Amino acid sequence: MQIPGAIDPVVAERKPDADPRRDILGLTRPELKQALLDAGLADRDARMRSKQVWHWVYHRGVTDFAAMANIAKPVREMLAQRFRISRPEVSQALYSTDGTRKYLLRFADGHEAEAVYIPDEDRGTLCVSSQVGCMLTCRFCHTGTQRFVRNLTAGEIVAQVMVARDDLGEWPTSTEGRRVTNIVMMGMGEPLYNFDNVKKALQIVMDEQGIQMSRRRITLSTSGVIPEMRRCGAEIGVNLAVSLHGVSNEMRSKIMPINKKYPIEDLLAACADYPGAHNARRITFEYVMLKDINDSDEAAHELVRLLRHYELPAKVNLIPFNPWPQAPYACSSRERIKRFSDIVYEAGISAPIRGTRGEDIMAACGQLKSASQKRSASGKLLDNVQMAEPIW
Repeated sequence: MQIPGAIDPVVAERKPDADPRRDILGLTRPELKQALLDAGLADRDARMRSKQVWHWVYHRGVTDFAAMANIAKPVREMLAQRFRISRPEVSQALYSTDGTRKYLLRFADGHEAEAVYIPDEDRGTLCVSSQVGCMLTCRFCHTGTQRFVRNLTAGEIVAQVMVARDDLGEWPTSTEGRRVTNIVMMGMGEPLYNFDNVKKALQIVMDEQGIQMSRRRITLSTSGVIPEMRRCGAEIGVNLAVSLHGVSNEMRSKIMPINKKYPIEDLLAACADYPGAHNARRITFEYVMLKDINDSDEAAHELVRLLRHYELPAKVNLIPFNPWPQAPYACSSRERIKRFSDIVYEAGISAPIRGTRGEDIMAACGQLKSASQKRSASGKLLDNVQMAEPIW
């Protein structure tokens, strides 16, 4: 059987949109200016109008050129004829009793991906997808059971942020009192197998004249695509999270086949070389707790040894496994997870146990899409999924 990641991934082509107008969402500021030049505006006008349009789109969240009051009407009409400001269709929106919000987004070609908003007392985190499906087959991950379709474009990645902010009433942009305070690239897909689009999207989100999200509040999670990790640190500069989930090559390869190409010792060496990593900006290691697989005292001690050996500024997130239908694993007991956490903590390494959120809306990655697919096949939702009221 071919090992995922053993060769360069083959990316499916995105079907062209029926709407021939160019989508502004996902263009960088220089690209937006060039688009306006190509539309016939003089250089001075294009420079001014691009700043105005950018402000309306990313600071005020408008989707209609007619609302751009400081732009002359003839220019607005030209913009509406040549361009559009897209939003994907929200085909399902689920709201949990704990405040978690989950969106299933349908893009122009009919394919779907997920985004999840998770509120806490001191922050609000938006989990964003980078691909439709996933080309990896991590055995504990529900998304890994769904076929890989294609990469998301930069605009489709940015659109997930825009939809969440629409729903949360966050326009116009302000750095004070915002509800989406953090972004994690931990949704469907492997972000580093879609590096260019992820980089472009995050640069747009971080732009100081738009949404103004600090790079220190953005975390990119990878299964360990080593060749792109250094690029991520150097070219994007966001925080790094690594899906570890095992402390030996034998253990990790069983649950994460990509380990056969990028073994654990190479992965941890790449983490040690990650630009910008230091004690005040630690690398997060994600570790899903699987009963009788990776949750022993010996595994906890080996995890500590590895992190010390590679002198890694590390935090370990212990994640109780969230079962899904036909999952091959069970979650470790609360007592076992607590014991594992204590061993790592006692060694001086932070090892919080991640609280389970949105269980009543199946908020683990990939579950909403699966529910949608089953509804399409059977004509109804699963029993434990409830449709929310429309967002708008």
